[in-house]
Amino acid sequence: MSKVAFIGLGVMGYPMAGHLQKAGHEVTVYNRTQAKAASWVKAHGGASARTPKEAAAGAEFVFACVGNDDDLREVTVGAEGAFHGMEKGAVFADHTTASAAVARELFAVAEAQGFSFIDAPVSGGQAGAENGVLTVMAGGEVAAFERAAPVIGAYARMARLIGPSGAGQLTKMVNQICIAGLVEGLAEGLHFAKQAGLDAEAVIETISKGAAQSWQMENRYKTMIEGKFDFGFAVDWMRKDLSICLDEARQNGARLPVTALVDQFYSEVQAMGGKRWDTSSLIARLNKA
Repeated sequence: MSKVAFIGLGVMGYPMAGHLQKAGHEVTVYNRTQAKAASWVKAHGGASARTPKEAAAGAEFVFACVGNDDDLREVTVGAEGAFHGMEKGAVFADHTTASAAVARELFAVAEAQGFSFIDAPVSGGQAGAENGVLTVMAGGEVAAFERAAPVIGAYARMARLIGPSGAGQLTKMVNQICIAGLVEGLAEGLHFAKQAGLDAEAVIETISKGAAQSWQMENRYKTMIEGKFDFGFAVDWMRKDLSICLDEARQNGARLPVTALVDQFYSEVQAMGGKRWDTSSLIARLNKA
């Protein structure tokens, strides 16, 4: 068992850190809102720290799951950031969905300071974090990943090193690009079924056994039909992720016409008051009068 730190106790980080403690690791947590950290310690044991630097001190592995590039820089290289407390030879694994550029930037800083940095965004949403079945896509050095992988296994059913620094974030971009198109397709299909006077549940129960099947279909069609959107990844966060995808595409020359269009559709959902609705709420813009 290892001494570990976990930085960021949001809807993902809170249960992920809990799985680490349950697995027998010695866990110290940090959260910007100290009350959240205190609540975690009360529920799971372990300890909390006042700063990321303090949390990282003496840890063999430090994990982070925060909001965006700026948040990540603040908790790593900021005045009280974890990088100021990292041990030589330790591993910092970042589960934030961020840019490949910031991953490479922090990898270089870590390398210069004598410890390892892995960009390791996750897929599986809040339910995946709570159930300990996340998918982790990583970028970085083989040796660092192989050391961290057994620890990451406390909350992941799949963890794979895709390539060098930045590859994890690029893979997460592929994940979000695929999801955007799938959700819009499902929303349009359900909307069409409604307009055609079909029993949408019967339709999905039938076509989900064929080539149209997807995770989104299996897990979201009922709540989409019911107009309930409190079951997953928020629209605000999806737009943040799609912005990262589109920025990267402008740099590498990839053409993402559907992704750009779906991003515009999500902006319409935000304008409808759906900033915190889950991503399946694309159907709401189709069904509005």
